[in-house]
Amino acid sequence: MKIGNGMRAAGSVFLLALLLTSGGCGYKTDPVPPASVVPTAIDDLRYTIDEAGLKLTWTYPSETVKGTDLMDISAFDLYRAVIPLSDLCETCPIPFGEPLEIPGGVTTDANKKRVAEYRTSLLRSGHKYYFKVRSRTSWWADSADSNIVSFVWHVPTSAPSGLTIEPADSRITLNWLAVTSLIDGRAADGAVSYQVFRSEGGKDFKAAGDPVTSNNFTDDQVTNGKKYFYKVQSLLSYEGNLVNGGVSDVVSATAVDKTPPAKVSGVTAVETKSGIRIFWDPAKDSQVAAYRVYRRAEGQKTAELLGEVSASYTLFVDNNAPAGTRVYYSVTALDQAVPANESAPSAEAAPK
Repeated sequence: MKIGNGMRAAGSVFLLALLLTSGGCGYKTDPVPPASVVPTAIDDLRYTIDEAGLKLTWTYPSETVKGTDLMDISAFDLYRAVIPLSDLCETCPIPFGEPLEIPGGVTTDANKKRVAEYRTSLLRSGHKYYFKVRSRTSWWADSADSNIVSFVWHVPTSAPSGLTIEPADSRITLNWLAVTSLIDGRAADGAVSYQVFRSEGGKDFKAAGDPVTSNNFTDDQVTNGKKYFYKVQSLLSYEGNLVNGGVSDVVSATAVDKTPPAKVSGVTAVETKSGIRIFWDPAKDSQVAAYRVYRRAEGQKTAELLGEVSASYTLFVDNNAPAGTRVYYSVTALDQAVPANESAPSAEAAPK
């Protein structure tokens, strides 16, 4: 019996030693998720602000940090910090609070990356806001922080009104009424400027240049024949920050080519048995699409149109010239614009 008790005691000591050396059944630290399930960090967190409040957007990550495809996001954690301007410390750590959980889902829709969105109108005037977001595939596998966006919120200025648009050759000009008040009716308590946004399809507007202080804007980065959409947002200068205000209605226009081709040169008229043949030099402008031939009888003030030929021809035959009357011919060039621009008439030529 003594021997048996000794063996049991020795076995207990051995088991305790084994448990101590093996670390037991628990974890000493939090589990580290494998790289195959950790999403890449979001790098396109963006915001827009208008009189309705804030909208944040970002693209669903579609890969893990390991480079493998990611089909689903469990949720997003949205972090926010709010600091009164009187307490703002630009060199201090940003005091982000506990995150707001936003539902995730599949990362693509119809083979396109999905875009997440968050809206709120609960903003406090005179405060600076900071936001960042993380994505996760489970409670223990989350991404690194996204880029941080920040802005100052103040009662916004009213939206620009009376927006008009004037298309021209290779440019489009916008005009609007100056904004002088906030959305609550009070006079604007700072300088007001304007940001023009442009789109080529009516969606995905992007800033067209830097903000302007005047209530007009000319966009000369346009292509004739293409339709463009515009909207204008007012901006208020407040405590050294630009605060986004109201956004105007959307207007659209198409830049129109209104520049005529150069004059036609080398016009010559020769009388033949088959009629009067009119020749001219071919245009050097590749945009010329056709020519028009005019005839003016002696004593007439205005020339009459005889006909039109394509740009591949530089000859026209007048088979119906009035007999016994001296006539004069001129030629113009037409470009490819719709409607076409017509050049000034060439120098007149009388038949030889």
